[in-house]
Amino acid sequence: QVQLVEAGGGLVQPGGSLKLSCVAAGFTCSTYGMTWYRLAPGKEREWVVYFPPRGDVRYQDSVKGRFTASRDNSKSTFYLQMDNLKPEDTAVYYCNLVRGGVPYWGQGTQVTVSS
Repeated sequence: QVQLVEAGGGLVQPGGSLKLSCVAAGFTCSTYGMTWYRLAPGKEREWVVYFPPRGDVRYQDSVKGRFTASRDNSKSTFYLQMDNLKPEDTAVYYCNLVRGGVPYWGQGTQVTVSS
C-alpha cells in the first residue's frame, strides 16, 4: 500500500522551530520529487518547497533561508526543517508526490505560530 504519512506539526512561538516529516510508504524516495504545500485559513493552497529526485531544492521566496528540505532514502522519509517561524507560516502542511500521473497526499499536519 502506498501512502504518505506526516508528522511534526504543533504550536510554536514566533522565532521557534519545527521539523515536519513525511514517510512515503511504498515509494522509492530517490526516484520521486516531493512537494510540500500549505493551506492557511482564507487563502489558497500554495507550494512551499519542491525537493526533486535530482538537482537543487526549490523554495518559495517567503521561506528561503528559513526552511530546509531533506530526504533520508533509507527511511523513505522527507523532512522539512522550519526555523525562525512567523505567524504567517500558520497553516496545514501537506506533502505531495506524483507517481504515474497520480497525485498522493499526506493527511496534513497543523502548524500554528503564535505567542
